[in-house]
Amino acid sequence: MSLVPAFEIGVWNAWIFMLFLFAPLIPGLLINKEEMDKLNEGWASEKWLKTHRRLALSTHVVIMPFTFIYSIFLPLKVGTIWLYGGIIICVLSLIISLIASINIASAHLDTRPITNGVYRISRHPLYFGGFLFYLGIGIACASWIFILCAVAWMVIWNIAIKSEEGFLLGKYGDAYREYMDRTPRWIGIPKSAGK
Repeated sequence: MSLVPAFEIGVWNAWIFMLFLFAPLIPGLLINKEEMDKLNEGWASEKWLKTHRRLALSTHVVIMPFTFIYSIFLPLKVGTIWLYGGIIICVLSLIISLIASINIASAHLDTRPITNGVYRISRHPLYFGGFLFYLGIGIACASWIFILCAVAWMVIWNIAIKSEEGFLLGKYGDAYREYMDRTPRWIGIPKSAGK
């Protein structure tokens, strides 16, 4: 990993990975619109929505476009352990994100929070999947810039998540509180015994 990244347009660049960035969104297209309307009922009236939207927008308007453009010029470390390690992490992130999207698409969002599938091991697997995706590309290209984007992604979502969880607590009450008590926020980070 060098301090100054290589910039060259080529076939074997990080843009290949970026093509898969939107794959987990496909099951979301199958979500019943009525179910999503039920979930979003009251969301727009919450006072903390502005903070959540600004933080979420920063990932979608800054990090995602920057990494997509940067990936066009960032060569993969073909034939190295960096590439294979990055591929494994990216595939893992896609699996987690696809399962989470399918869980959302098949849920009844008006009556209870999603607690099945990958949501049993993390309250926010889609955001964690995004982090792993950027981390995997960073490793596959040995790019500290992509790894920094992965860290920024996780820091921003860790802050934004608090308002989302506040909304879900208001919507689902004790059912979501019990879910929070037994399920960690992020995969691999165990719940602390005091909570």
